[in-house]
Formats: sequence, C-alpha cells, structure tokens
Amino acid sequence: MNRFIRTAVCAAAVTGLSFGLGACDVTEAAKDEAVEQVDKSMDEKYEVTYEVTGKGVESIEFAGGKGTAMDPKMESVKNPPLPWKKTVTLRGIMPPAVSPISIQDTADLTCKVVYKGETIKEAKGEKALLGCIAVSPIVK
Repeated sequence: MNRFIRTAVCAAAVTGLSFGLGACDVTEAAKDEAVEQVDKSMDEKYEVTYEVTGKGVESIEFAGGKGTAMDPKMESVKNPPLPWKKTVTLRGIMPPAVSPISIQDTADLTCKVVYKGETIKEAKGEKALLGCIAVSPIVK
C-alpha cells in the first residue's frame, strides 16, 4: 500500500509539473508577443501639430521628437510670431507637449496639440502656461 501511495504521489507530481511547464511555455509565448507589440509601438511614428495663440509670448518649448520616449529633449523658439504652428514627428509613447511662456496678460493665451485634425489637448489662459501635454495617441 505504501508503494502504491508513493507511486500515485509521484505520478501526480509529474503530471502537475508537466502542466506547469506547459503553462510556462504559453506564458513565455504571450510574453514574447507582448514584448514584440511594445517594441513595435516604441518605433511607430506619428505626427502632431502644436498651435499657440495669444499675445506677448516670449518663448515656446515643445517636444520635437529628439531624445527618448522616457526622456524627451525639449526644443525652444524665442519671440515666435503669433499665431504659431509647428508640425513634428514623434515616436512611440513619447508624449506630445507644448508650453508657451509669457509674462504678460494670459487671458487670450491658448495652446493646442492636434493629431489627425483632432485636438487631443488644449489649455487656455493661465492653464496654458502649464502647457499642453497629451498622452501619445499610439498607446490609446
């Protein structure tokens, strides 16, 4: 009887291990597919147009596509003519961002991020000084 129990326990352990290892294979395949999708989205490019309107804007800082998704390098334009527009190409999860800097009356100040003709982020007045930072449309 002891030998029978031991054999049954060993068989159950082997069966459990087989199912467990099989599940690891499925999990590994799912993991590989997820990594592939992330890599693909990291390299996917998209265009946005930044728009700034108002008066007395001293400079505009914006993500122009340089740097990495986690550490984008901001570009700057001094004394821009208004209204100001700039189309840039960004990559992957890099967030589109534009921020006007003004010390004058901000009542008429507006910033926008436009993707495929649709405004995905907009701020007006003093809120525009904080900038317009949108989530990458690639991750939506």
